[in-house]
Amino acid sequence: MEGLGALLTQLLHIALMLAAAPLVVGVTRWLKARMMGRRGASPLQPLRDLDKLLRKRPVLAENASIVSEAAPYAGFAACLLAIALVPSFARGMAFAPLSDLILLAGLLAVARIALALAGMDVGTAFGGLGAAREMSFSAFAEPALLLCVLTFAILAGTTNLDLITATFREGALGLRVSLALAGVAMLAIAVAENARIPVDNPATHLELTMVHEAMLLEASGRHLALWEYQSALRLTLWLALIAAIFVPFGAAPAGSGPIAWTLGLVAWALKMGALCLALAVFESAIAKMRVFRVPEFLGAALLLALLAAALLFVSTGLA
Repeated sequence: MEGLGALLTQLLHIALMLAAAPLVVGVTRWLKARMMGRRGASPLQPLRDLDKLLRKRPVLAENASIVSEAAPYAGFAACLLAIALVPSFARGMAFAPLSDLILLAGLLAVARIALALAGMDVGTAFGGLGAAREMSFSAFAEPALLLCVLTFAILAGTTNLDLITATFREGALGLRVSLALAGVAMLAIAVAENARIPVDNPATHLELTMVHEAMLLEASGRHLALWEYQSALRLTLWLALIAAIFVPFGAAPAGSGPIAWTLGLVAWALKMGALCLALAVFESAIAKMRVFRVPEFLGAALLLALLAAALLFVSTGLA
């Protein structure tokens, strides 16, 4: 019976993430618009855009290879598998033994590589420019993420996300400087990974600033829908990951039943809403930085993550 509950919650979790991802993007856009004094589009607008794009056939360039056709599906599949490993309203789901943070980082890297290959496949200047910038930024973001994982692993004794959240939920570790430094680094990495302000502006197509959008200029129809859906899943994944690690409260056990699941869903929705609001406030209060300063921004995140791991390693070794 416990295994059936774990499987059922896993299926419900995947369905929840697929439904919530466009809403997360829509709510964030709506909140930003309201803060700027505009009415803003409905939070359901990303769902309508995806529905419209999915009904259209993609138009491919004459020199496009199979990479342009396969990359959207590969990237979407990698993001979907990654988000299935991040807990939401319940813990102890069927994929919990597989929810390793290193595996999660690898799946995100696969999705990033698929996007970069699609941007370079046709050979346009914009696509190559965006892919080069994306991969150069990942050279700073990925080591910083792995150092954050090292910090969590030293504290919890494992890289399994479900066990890490369980350890942090018990509160036995208390408040630690290393955890705070890793948290700031994780926030900076999340901003860069999702191409948000100040690293990138998802609402612009200016040549000197765009990174993520440059790789999507050749995409259309259902291929563009998959890329947009992947972007929404990635944002939802990072918000859910931050909530699971740093606010690991409210999730119900997998075998607890529908009432506890509903309460867990309400708690998860409140945490996600608070994070969307925080993201909207942050993006409304800060300006887009020059693209040449992004490595400095990610370098600071890498330094914070390294400092967190080093301090924790030294303190643990002395103990």
